[in-house]
Amino acid sequence: MNFDMITAAAARVQGHVRRTPLLSSPALDAIAGKRILVKAECLQHTGSFKYRGGWSAVSALDEETRKKGVIAFSSGNHAQGIAAAARAFGIPAVIIMPADAPALKIEGTKMLGGEVVLYDRAARECRETIGKNLAKERGLTLIKPYDEPEVIAGQGTCGLEIAEQAAELGVTKADILVCCGGGGLTSGIALALAATAPGMRVHPAEPEGYDDVARSLQSGTRERNATEAGGLCDAILTPMPGEITFPIMSRLCGPGLVASEAEAQKAMALAFRHLKVVAEPGGAIALACALFHAQETESDTIIATISGGNVDPETFARALQTL
Repeated sequence: MNFDMITAAAARVQGHVRRTPLLSSPALDAIAGKRILVKAECLQHTGSFKYRGGWSAVSALDEETRKKGVIAFSSGNHAQGIAAAARAFGIPAVIIMPADAPALKIEGTKMLGGEVVLYDRAARECRETIGKNLAKERGLTLIKPYDEPEVIAGQGTCGLEIAEQAAELGVTKADILVCCGGGGLTSGIALALAATAPGMRVHPAEPEGYDDVARSLQSGTRERNATEAGGLCDAILTPMPGEITFPIMSRLCGPGLVASEAEAQKAMALAFRHLKVVAEPGGAIALACALFHAQETESDTIIATISGGNVDPETFARALQTL
């Protein structure tokens, strides 16, 4: 992985990926006691940043390989990003999804033309093995959700936008809090900012009980979560940091921040009230860290990603009741 791959991805996604806004609200500043800026990737195509990596990876394939189709595994957002990119190129997409993924995400993936194959992650069925076997059987190209260079490069385009938008506001120093599962978005943004805005320091943000990246950065070795299922923040529940992403995060990121599921729900409600955007639980964890753990950061300005907004109505309604 290198910065040149991110700039190449930026050229390929131009005209296909939205330049999402950097939002603010005095009310959020007051809660955090610092200036809060929010990168609203929930307004990206398919409702999450994953469309960046999906388009980047599919567009990077040579034509002969691409036309055979692609396969991916995902709890929902990468699934929809890959399915949408594949549909745009007119190629097949097979998506392996956990059976307990939100119904909205499974339905959304199917609506985008993806063939969905379900697995039981609570029983520790291995999605990687399922994916590799299906890829071999059907001649499909496997596009991993975070441990894939072209996916990371696509996510890095979000970092390029953050640097540009922050500069437009006169911000050159900030703590960047990124919703983190396997680390694709975190490492992509970190690579982009290291080259374009060195005064900004990236921190992964995770939910309590699934803070493998924070623990790994502290210990210096890849730590595993005790479980991958059952948490509210389904979008960022991964077994452990990626083989590719962890060295990048170790080199470029500051300590990880952790918020509770209750804080994530409160952040969802506050984002809706003050920014008028819809965030899913995993997509709101960075904002939760910014609002309720700002004292753990050094800069006067915090930029937090809302990485996705694909949330079931019932889950969103419960979050709104926290206000």
